[in-house]
Amino acid sequence: MEFFYVSLLSLFVLLVSLSLHFLFYKSKSGGTLPPGKTGWPVVGESLEFLSTGWKGHPEKFIFDRMAKYSSQVFRTSLLGEQAAVFCGAAGNKFLFSNENKLVQAWWPSSVNKVFPSSTQTSSKEEAIKMRKMLPNFFKPEALQRYIGIMDVIANRHFASSWENNDQVVVFPLSKRFTFWLACRIFVSIEDPNHVAKFADPFDLLASGLISIPIDLPGTPFHRAIKASNFIRKELVRIIKQRKVDLAEGKASPTQDILSHMLLTSDENGKFMAELDIADKILGLLIGGHDTASSACCFIVKYLAELPEVYEGVYKEQMEIANSKAPGELLNWEDIQKMKYSWNVACEVLRLAPPLQGAFREALTDFMYNGFSIPKGWKIYWSANSTHRNPEFFPEPLKFDPSRFEGSGPAPYTFVPFGGGPRMCPGKEYARLEILVFMHHLVKRFRWEKLIPDEKIVVNPMPIPEKGLPVRLYPHKA
Repeated sequence: MEFFYVSLLSLFVLLVSLSLHFLFYKSKSGGTLPPGKTGWPVVGESLEFLSTGWKGHPEKFIFDRMAKYSSQVFRTSLLGEQAAVFCGAAGNKFLFSNENKLVQAWWPSSVNKVFPSSTQTSSKEEAIKMRKMLPNFFKPEALQRYIGIMDVIANRHFASSWENNDQVVVFPLSKRFTFWLACRIFVSIEDPNHVAKFADPFDLLASGLISIPIDLPGTPFHRAIKASNFIRKELVRIIKQRKVDLAEGKASPTQDILSHMLLTSDENGKFMAELDIADKILGLLIGGHDTASSACCFIVKYLAELPEVYEGVYKEQMEIANSKAPGELLNWEDIQKMKYSWNVACEVLRLAPPLQGAFREALTDFMYNGFSIPKGWKIYWSANSTHRNPEFFPEPLKFDPSRFEGSGPAPYTFVPFGGGPRMCPGKEYARLEILVFMHHLVKRFRWEKLIPDEKIVVNPMPIPEKGLPVRLYPHKA
């Protein structure tokens, strides 16, 4: 009984503190905070935010509050932080246009804990350095070199994991393909057995990265930390070997991102430490495969459900396949011909965006839409606030690739890769790997879903609950 009263008293004190906190914020920033509620003490509305994704409808959290409070901006509390959610194309435009002026990128504390070697600066500063380094690897001439590599690996992947099977489970295979590509292009690991050694720990890391940061055995966060430590040790081993190979002339200075990091100093002539390189490669390997694997999986889902869309993709890809000599690899010109296929992929990215949204942090007090946003508040933008909004996409649940013909959707409405200065630098890389995947897939098979109404779970990316099992029907030669 005594414990109950102490708990009640603690809760009362906390609620009073929070009330004073909000009063302080209101007077300090000189304006009215956005409408909304902050949910439970400490936890806020995090569980509801996450659980709508686990139930397969992450947009419900956003649209319920847009309807109740404001279609432009509302207040909440997520991942232990006071937050404002900006909605619609105007919200996206405001955030993307004010990057590093009024707002800056923000990651939950869980990210810094999973990437501990970067904390002497911060994941934010490390990411800025990384974004300066990446354009060299994603410029057109570099991307053109990657197409042949992607084609070879796609050929090997489909031959070893899809062909001679009546049934496959798509999501694990799409992850295996995009992860193999990332390992090959970023760190020149090509051996499937070596790639496989990394695959399971990466799954644990990705699923626990954006989670409630409780480091207890059995929690996703704890598993993510253990997995990141394992991967980091493996990467340091690879980095040490690469140093030796570069010194002995067995590796090329330009062969991949790893070589570039080892040989590039900062403005003070200082080279990156091995652990920092390992952290950056770790981040790249996550970013370079996780989102694309989700997109590839959902392309398989929608093509199974929409035979007329499949026919359009098949026709386009077979014209390209039939124009190639035996053994000739795909090239840049072939990719440019895949216009309908890319429209289909974009419609998949609209309906099942791998990136559900992202956080920013207010650098100063500012006003938005008549409401005050205090300095230090976290701001979340959601892809679904436009992607599934009939104001921007009529009949939003209808699959319609023609939305992307001509000039395509209105600015700031289609945002699967973000926008502004923080637009995903790997957008074009993702386009290539998705199109190469589609080419090899439809060239070989038709298929049907084995679970017609399979549930979709979002954690933090959309995933079919059972991994999307399909029955394959190879094309007759």
